[in-house]
Amino acid sequence: MFMGHTYLIKPFDPWKSPLCTCPEKYSLNPYTGCSHRCIYCYSTYIPNFYRLRVKKNLLPRVEKDLSKLPKRSPISMSNSSDPYPPLEKKLGLTRGVLKLLKEYEMDLMIVTKSDIVTRDIDLITEMNAAVSISLTTLDKKLASKLEPGAPEPMKRIEALRKLHSEGIPVILRLDPVIPGKTEREIENIIEECSFVSHVVSSTLKLRFDSLKRMIENFPDLEYYRQLYAKGEKIQNSFYLPREYRWKILNRVKRACERYGLSYAFCREGFDFKAKSCDGSHLIR
Repeated sequence: MFMGHTYLIKPFDPWKSPLCTCPEKYSLNPYTGCSHRCIYCYSTYIPNFYRLRVKKNLLPRVEKDLSKLPKRSPISMSNSSDPYPPLEKKLGLTRGVLKLLKEYEMDLMIVTKSDIVTRDIDLITEMNAAVSISLTTLDKKLASKLEPGAPEPMKRIEALRKLHSEGIPVILRLDPVIPGKTEREIENIIEECSFVSHVVSSTLKLRFDSLKRMIENFPDLEYYRQLYAKGEKIQNSFYLPREYRWKILNRVKRACERYGLSYAFCREGFDFKAKSCDGSHLIR
């Protein structure tokens, strides 16, 4: 599927993970870095990742890339840097990208933690698109520690509802489920978002830097050192022990089945019955 030499639009899955079950797709990040500053973030191995930067000549470069791709190429935006940081309200760069994707008739999956996405409903409803919004907790205070630069949880749920009411396929990313902190909320989160079309979930996977940040912010999680040592290291990430992961994800499975929701797991190594893990099967 992958064609031509592109610069900003690249084949997804740079790590070539053996556990990735995503369909073939492209990845596009309108911004470099991310201002949500999630302490569990896996992308902070990138220098200055928490400092948001604007890409030079973004729109002309994206258009050049799009001109080399066939129509209906699947593009995911974004997989590391959120496409809707607070600065997007002022700059509108992601909105500019959406206009180009619409013009070139691409299939689009928007992945975000931000309610700013609802600003672009007028464009999204005219595209072959679905929107996935990440949620880790319903607890506003806990969220402010885990994701200090991201919108509060209820704003994200309200955004999902608004998008859904406009006929846009919506996906809940219950990701990551954090042992000892958010795992107790699994059923409540899925009940709150039971109107969505698909749920994709994943357990907390840590690298050395994110493990350090989690313990610094939550000293009661010092036991993570021993817990994750009992798990396995896959590429550069530490996973929970397999039995613990399945215990968590089985609860996601049962809760989704209770509401008749399609569900999948992200890079976990467990089977699921959904037509796609990321929800791209919902794109019109």
